Amino acid sequence: MKTKVGYFEEIDLQRRAFYLIEFSLNRLLKMSRSSVLKIKSVNAVKVENFRQSLYKQAEDLFSNYIPLKITQLDNLLKEMETDKNDDDEKKKKAPKCGFIKGNEKIVKLLDRVKPEILALRETIITVSCWIQHLIPKIEDGNDFGVAIQEKILERITAVKTKVDGFHTNINKYFSERGDAVAKASKLTHVMDYRSLVHEKDEAVYSDIRVILLDIRGFYAELYDIISKNLEKVTNPKGEEKPSMY
Repeated sequence: MKTKVGYFEEIDLQRRAFYLIEFSLNRLLKMSRSSVLKIKSVNAVKVENFRQSLYKQAEDLFSNYIPLKITQLDNLLKEMETDKNDDDEKKKKAPKCGFIKGNEKIVKLLDRVKPEILALRETIITVSCWIQHLIPKIEDGNDFGVAIQEKILERITAVKTKVDGFHTNINKYFSERGDAVAKASKLTHVMDYRSLVHEKDEAVYSDIRVILLDIRGFYAELYDIISKNLEKVTNPKGEEKPSMY
């Protein structure tokens, strides 16, 4: 059974808890009513300059850079096809004895391909950021243009995931080839390991060609989808001026 003092202490604690909850709710309501993001004018100018620079980058990408990249990749693929035909004529076989060195042809080719992978990744990031800055504030109705923007961003994300895997495949080639070379050097009487090294080189040559085909295809797809939906991407609400954050 509670004493009189204990009873009043419990009432006092309940009253304090009630006042604390009421104070917190009132504070939250005031914050929600005056929730205006305060940004210094100097910083606002910096953000706006970045935004304008981003728009110019995107314009240059679709006007000059992407068409040029498609042409360059097309030429590189033709060059690879010519080299492959020359190799087929020479009918190179796996080395049967002696030191197994790195495949200089593959290494030189990868030195040209890896920058292309990086360039595509940077293009994807720029285009994605550009579209994000064109998404208008959330409002009721007339969101068809925004839906198109979101669909394009979904596709760009899927492409980025696949492109990120290109470097993984390249690293895997060197790791697996290294293991095959180590076994071939240790077990010199087992010729299958030397043949395996040769097979790894041939397989990665085909993989590199597929990577280049994918990169060229991604550039072409990106150019096509933006060109066909440029009005909806840059002006999703159909306003007189493109919507921005």
